[in-house]
Amino acid sequence: MDVTTARTRLEGMLAELDRSIGVLRGDPVAVRDRSTADAGSDLTDADRAQAMLTVATTQRRAVIEALKRVEEGVYGLCVDCRRQVPEGRLEARPDAARCVQCQGKRERRR
Repeated sequence: MDVTTARTRLEGMLAELDRSIGVLRGDPVAVRDRSTADAGSDLTDADRAQAMLTVATTQRRAVIEALKRVEEGVYGLCVDCRRQVPEGRLEARPDAARCVQCQGKRERRR
């Protein structure tokens, strides 16, 4: 993927993530008289929203880091081994920082 296309896709991803994060951080729903079951449902919804916010925030950081790599002229190089990240991987995940092999190693360590 060329740098111009990567920058455009990453900036689009960042804008979409910012919109999603804004929605997830929205004003809390006004408290009103509700049944206990509804309160439990609200807690589940809040937990789900918090999990989605965590994922979106993590992905936002990855996109910002990818944009930094574009600016530094190292976009598309694995941050661990410095080999070229496969084109297909960058097409699927423009924010990918590692080649498949290094990403696999990182995930196995977790």
